[in-house]
Amino acid sequence: MRRWQANLFGAGLLVLAAGSAPADTYRERGAYLVTSLGACGNCHTPRDAANRPIGAMALAGGFAFDLDIGHIVGPNITPDAATGIGAWSTGQIVYALRNGKRPDGTIIGPPMPIDFYRGLSDRDAEAIAVYLKSLAPIRHAVPRSEYKVPLPPAGPIVGHVEEPDRKDKIAYGAYLAGPVAHCMECHTPRPRGRLDLDRLGVGGREFPDFANPGALTISRNITPEGIGPWSDADVKGAILVGIRPDGTKLSPVMPFASYNKMTSEDVNAIVDYLRTLKPATTE
Repeated sequence: MRRWQANLFGAGLLVLAAGSAPADTYRERGAYLVTSLGACGNCHTPRDAANRPIGAMALAGGFAFDLDIGHIVGPNITPDAATGIGAWSTGQIVYALRNGKRPDGTIIGPPMPIDFYRGLSDRDAEAIAVYLKSLAPIRHAVPRSEYKVPLPPAGPIVGHVEEPDRKDKIAYGAYLAGPVAHCMECHTPRPRGRLDLDRLGVGGREFPDFANPGALTISRNITPEGIGPWSDADVKGAILVGIRPDGTKLSPVMPFASYNKMTSEDVNAIVDYLRTLKPATTE
């Protein structure tokens, strides 16, 4: 595998250069998932007055924004025992990721993509937990999210989940776009707080525009109906550097700053998978 790094030179010229991939230990795999594909910092890292992530407070929670489902506050997921997840075992973190419940029994609500994290493989779920437990704890108490809609009940308890077959590029791309990078969480309608999985990838959801406080951005239709005219390089440019084919910039609610660390194998698999989605029109 090779890691993609993307840079723009001039108007519309995208150059993608390959670098070395992360090593394959549990901690390093977890670091890759959390900081790249999972883009966990997009919701769990607080921001300064200019709405820029505060690097020294990475994953310490407190970033707040409003969605149609309620007032969302990203929790502290550093291993601080009092204000974060330091008192949680590795197994409890894995359980929370895949089953949407904290050790105290309370439900973890959206936009935490539990519907998709249920499909995380045993290895990847544990790698995320191992990495989070290895971080320096940051003492930062934050309030919990407040919801306008009932939280969905937890589904059947997830036990064993097989590792995806990387040789099957479409299945592997579906795994990355769903359980890992959770592209489908933002690009699938959620009427009345529940994902409409029959309209997977058709977009149309409103989100706060992180680059323009008070403004909204709408998730794109990423089925072939929405990105069909785009070349593979165009789609990768949007994913990796947040630039549309016409040169306009995507809102950073699309976590391209994290996705830019993705390996070439992974971004290629995601694009291949998106091409296979059922074409549908955004309502």
